[in-house]
Formats: sequence, structure tokens, C-alpha cells
Amino acid sequence: MDNNRIDIKNIPVKVETYKPEQLSQAKYASRDRIYVRSVKGLHQSLRRNMGFIFMALFMLLPWIQYNGKQAILLNIGEQKFNIFALTLWPQDFTILAWIFVIAAYALFFVTAFYGRVWCGYLCPQSVWTFIFMWFEEKIQGTRNQRMTLDQAPWSVSKFVKKALTHFCWLAFALLTALIFVGYFTPVGPLFMEFFTFQAGFWAVVSVLFFAACTYGNAGWMREIMCTHICPYARFQSAMFDKDTFTVTYDEQRGENRGPRSRKDKDYKEKGLGDCIDCNLCVHVCPTGIDIRNGLQYECINCGACIDACDDTMAKMGYPPGLISYTTEHSLNGKPTKVFRSKLVGYFIILLVVCAAFATNLYLRKPLELDIIRDRGALYRETPEGLIENTYTLSIINKSQQEKRYQLEVSGVTGISWIGVTQVTIAGGDNLNVPVSLALDPYSVSKPILDIEFTVTELSEDGYSVSQGNKFFAGR
Repeated sequence: MDNNRIDIKNIPVKVETYKPEQLSQAKYASRDRIYVRSVKGLHQSLRRNMGFIFMALFMLLPWIQYNGKQAILLNIGEQKFNIFALTLWPQDFTILAWIFVIAAYALFFVTAFYGRVWCGYLCPQSVWTFIFMWFEEKIQGTRNQRMTLDQAPWSVSKFVKKALTHFCWLAFALLTALIFVGYFTPVGPLFMEFFTFQAGFWAVVSVLFFAACTYGNAGWMREIMCTHICPYARFQSAMFDKDTFTVTYDEQRGENRGPRSRKDKDYKEKGLGDCIDCNLCVHVCPTGIDIRNGLQYECINCGACIDACDDTMAKMGYPPGLISYTTEHSLNGKPTKVFRSKLVGYFIILLVVCAAFATNLYLRKPLELDIIRDRGALYRETPEGLIENTYTLSIINKSQQEKRYQLEVSGVTGISWIGVTQVTIAGGDNLNVPVSLALDPYSVSKPILDIEFTVTELSEDGYSVSQGNKFFAGR
């Protein structure tokens, strides 16, 4: 054999074979249900309070009135979104696009700095799952009691607890769906019509669909949404670096793990670390992972394991922080760089898109005019010998107040206006105004003329309060 080559012919290779049923069981293994243990602490208190604020805003916003109308109404049927004093039409969807871009870069910035805190504290999936688990705990008991209940044979007590749990889930899911659909249709009439069986077909279908989604996601799927369906868990690692604060287990301090009594002060001489291997960090994790195995994409940075571990450390008389929000550099004894290129880059881009959004919003005109020419004929000759063209002026009042407008035409001398010259349009409404323009053909020398329509806002006494908006009409 050549000295520079390795003969692999005589190297033994171990080949394992499996029966078809073993492969099937491995591939389609049933999901183990996660029984989450409740925990108290700083991070869970913060999580509950933020979730409560988020839920309160979600529930109350559709009921707020502004100028006698629903303050937030995303009316898809009429193709206009009312957001307090702002009315967005299809022509203004660039503003919505800027809002989504701002939200995306804000998420990138927060993730690069503090990991998946959005998932753990404000993500709707996490908030609703937390509420559903609260119902489950109040009705069925603690983690051990729920495990015992599921393993016990069916009885009247078990049926009542399970039925009451699912009833609360369904009731809250239905309330959630009604509130959510209330963002797209008037929420007051929706509640009344739904419970009096007078709601329209699509309203009922929408409410039942979103209720079923909420019930299935928060009641049954739970961590599956975070670990297998949500794309954020998959690409979050691209935004992490060694200076990102994540929920991390201090392996150097905690290993080797092992149980011991509280009075044992010589455990380090026995080769043990601070981790007593109580597994509470696993029991309180909503996704069922062991944070001691290192950073995992299933971790949603909720901090439940931190509170559980700090409570255990306090009982053992050890310093807190065995599991904490920290960085890889900090664990390795290196300083954490807060102001680094990635984070600064995300922040600069966030400022730029916020400035672009503010500029777009500031330059947005409160009036929109679409000029539609009658395509049935190029022109019409009147009995007086004039050439007449017909137009339809589609005027959109984008403000929330009723406005009165003066309509004028310019660009050609001697042109006559046939139709109304003043219109009143309610706030957030549009009006189609048919007008005709007539002109003596002998007074012009060109076959095609450029004209301009001018729409001027008027005050209540009829005086102009704006310089007017000019719109090119063509020929």
C-alpha cells in the first residue's frame, strides 16, 4: 500500500438494519404532550403584564369612537381603512407597506440585540397560549395534577374538568374572533347580529373560521406553531451574533450536574457544579426544551427557565444567574459590544424607513381626483355648433371632516362648464360628478388641447381655504 493512501477495503463498517415498522414508528412518532409548570418571578411578571396590555389594546381598540365613527375600521368591502383621523384608500397602500417595513426592521433590530423576546412576550401565539394554559391550570390543577388526570380512566370528574376547559377555550376563541372581525366590519352591529342570528353569511364564516384557528393553535398546537410552522424560528439565527443577549445556561458554573442537600457546602470538592439537576427549567419551558443543551431554535426567550432556576438557587443559597439573559462573549469573559456594526446598521435603516414613512404621510394630499373621460365618443356637436366633451370627476375626500369644494377648469380661453361647480363630500367618502365642457371650434387652431381641472376647498362662508389642487385632464 502506498504510504500516502489509506486502504479502506479492509476497514470494518457497521451497518444497522431496521424493520419497516420500526422505520415507520421512528418517522411518524407521536408527539409527547408538554405539561408546562407555572412559575413566578420577574420575567414572568413582566410577561404577564405585557400580555395583559397587549390583550387589553386588542379588545378595546375596535370599540373606540372618533368623530362619531369607529376609530379603527379596515373596511375591505368599501376599500378604505379608517385609522382615527386618517383614511387610507387603495391609492395610499404604500403607507401600509411602509408600516410593514418599519415593523420588520424593528423586529430585526430587537432580535439582534435581545434575541426572540418578541416571541416570548408579545407574539399573539404566545399570549393566547399563555391564556389557554391559565384556564387549563385553574380548572385541572397543577402540572402533576394534569398529568395524573390525563393518565386516569374516564370518570364524571374528569369529564367535567375537560368539558369545562374546552368550553372556556371555545368561548375565549369566539370572543377573540368577534373582536378580530370587528376590525373589518362595525363591531357593535356584528356582536348584536351574530348572537341574534342575523349576521351575514361571510361575517359568520369569518368569525367561526378565526375562532377555530384560535382554538386549534392555542389549545392544541401550541409549541408546534413555534417549532415547525413559524418561519421566524428558522431564520432568527442569521440575526444572532456573539453579542446578542439570549437565555443561556452557564455551563462552566453549572457542570457537573447532580443532586445534593442544602446543607452540603463541599459539593465543589466532589466535582459538582451549581446545577442540582432538578429539571425545573424543562418543566416550565413552553416549548419543552432543555436550555442546558445550548442555544436551540425552539427557545422563545420567555425567561421562564430563568425564574425557575433563580428560585432554586435562592433556596439552595447559591447566587442567581445560572441561567440568564447573557451573551456568548460575556460567558467567555470577553466584553459585550452593544454598539456593533450589525445593530447600528439595523438602527440606521430603521430610522431611514421611519423618515420615509413620515415624509410619505406628510406629503399625502387630503384630496384625490380621478378624471374619467367618456370613451363612447371623441366629441359631440351641440345644436349651437359647439364641440362638447363629457367627463366624470371621481373626487375622494381623504380627511375625516365634511368638505366643500369649488370645481373649475382652465387652460383654454372660452371654454364653457356645464354641470355643478360646487360639491359637498362627507369625511372619508367619494363622489362621482358628471360634467361637460363645450368650446367654439373656430376659436382654437389645434385639434388637441390641454386642460386642467382645479378643485379648491371652501370654508363654510364660501371663501377659499386652500390654493386648489390642479389635475391634468388631457384633451
